Amino acid sequence: MKLPRISLEQWAAFKAVVDEGSFANAAEALNKSQSSISYAIARLNELLPTPVLELSGRKAVLTHEGTVMYRRATQLLAQAEAAEQTAHLLARGIESEVVIAVDGLLEPGQLIPVLDRFSLMYPMTRLRLLETQLSGTTEALLEKKADIVLGSQVPVGHLGTPLKSIRMVAVAHPDHPLCQTGTDAGINDWELRTWRQVVLRDSGTRREQDAGWLGSEQRWTVSHFSTTLKVLRAGLGFAFVPYDWVAQDILQGSLKIVPLSFGAERQLPIYMLMATSDSCGPATSALATLLTEHFAGQTD
Repeated sequence: MKLPRISLEQWAAFKAVVDEGSFANAAEALNKSQSSISYAIARLNELLPTPVLELSGRKAVLTHEGTVMYRRATQLLAQAEAAEQTAHLLARGIESEVVIAVDGLLEPGQLIPVLDRFSLMYPMTRLRLLETQLSGTTEALLEKKADIVLGSQVPVGHLGTPLKSIRMVAVAHPDHPLCQTGTDAGINDWELRTWRQVVLRDSGTRREQDAGWLGSEQRWTVSHFSTTLKVLRAGLGFAFVPYDWVAQDILQGSLKIVPLSFGAERQLPIYMLMATSDSCGPATSALATLLTEHFAGQTD
């Protein structure tokens, strides 16, 4: 590996001269002598193919190349500072990364305010979000692929914190025959069976899991609710989907709730589960607290 010839101290001196407007002010800002700043800039100009600063009277002026290198120097110094901050966080036991698995039942846009607050509290901690379906969500917990899991099932031996309830509704395009019934009795099971149903594929790798009503003879299987919505908007079938995923479509009239007999629909709880609740780090604990606060009162 070839080591850089220019030190961080020289880049810092260069940036300080530009930011502070003079060698004297830069020396004061960095708590160094003016002669050391002058020497650092002189060496910088020697080591680079073209000078980055030129003297105009008593003032140091950026060259064209210096303007470009100033941006690079700023990024380099910021990365060096970030590396030091990360080292300090790790020394204090703060995780470098938190992984959260979110079942597809939960519309991910609802998490944005939580993730925004978390990023302000722990800006140096990376966040990785796994989008899972059915047994894939449980698998992420049991195999410790995630630190926090948001799902509808609590496996044996684990505790779950209720966050909210998901309303599952049957939905189709307004022009679909299922939405054209003129009776007050609603659509029953036998009528549903004759129409194409769009269902969600299990993302688990250990065992496939079925959930919900799967009575249609003709089924299309997709991997994500976003694909389900595209099929439904094209009028190619019906599906049972979380209301949060289709609320805007229903409001705009691009999709319609299928009138099932007796107003039938399902309610599914969403729980927060911790992979290691007794030994999780401060960033993971903070994110769990933010999630609990954000969804407080949404379980009814």
